[in-house]
Amino acid sequence: MPDTANPQIPDWSAAVTAALDWWRDAGVDHAFVDDPQDWLTQARDVPEKAPLAPMKPLRDMPAQRSDSPQIAKVSDRSGWPQSLEAFAPWWLDEPHLAPAGLRRLPPIGPAGADLMVLVPMPSADDTEALLSGRAGRLLDGILAASGLDRTRTYMASTLPAHVPMPDWQAFNTAGLGDVLLHHIALAAPKRLLILGASGISTLLGHDPPNLALSLRDINQESSPIAALSARDLEAMLARPALKAGFWSKWLEWTGTKTV
Repeated sequence: MPDTANPQIPDWSAAVTAALDWWRDAGVDHAFVDDPQDWLTQARDVPEKAPLAPMKPLRDMPAQRSDSPQIAKVSDRSGWPQSLEAFAPWWLDEPHLAPAGLRRLPPIGPAGADLMVLVPMPSADDTEALLSGRAGRLLDGILAASGLDRTRTYMASTLPAHVPMPDWQAFNTAGLGDVLLHHIALAAPKRLLILGASGISTLLGHDPPNLALSLRDINQESSPIAALSARDLEAMLARPALKAGFWSKWLEWTGTKTV
């Protein structure tokens, strides 16, 4: 109670209450101190984890992870077909050319064609035949603009089926690179267009893969086959600017580029 007899004595209770109300209105509703506090004491008590082992240099990494699916080697070369007519049935039946259970598509076209088009694998939308989807329609446009068509073109893939995220090094170890060169020799085209060189180059023995982008010919027993390497058709569909760069290389390669 305030001392009404002596108005000079302040009412401390009312003053403290007023002060608390003022701070509460200001948003301060907890007690604070200025003494420093070590908030990380409890965190420091947690045992530190052992440091991570340093990564191995890339040269020491295995070519294929131990937990990756193993790809069996292709059958002995002595059992390979010796004619292009016999190659397609073998291509569809040889069990070690692609993982089991995948739909395979044969190559299309005549032997000794003016041009052989080589792609990494059938596209996911190649439902009727090799290069029957969107990528095939883009190829048809390229051929038409070049004065060619499918009747004068041999179209093939390095894998008989569509394999998501293929391990090209593992396929090369399994012998697919030798099969590819044997296939090219049987087809005997006048020119070879490699679309999707980054993967195919591994099968051709190029390291690093980007070297395939400057590939000029494929050495065969008879004579070298002139080759042009470029990005795959799916990449050109996704990035139209790549088509202009390819077309310029194509015109220069075929000798039809005007100055």
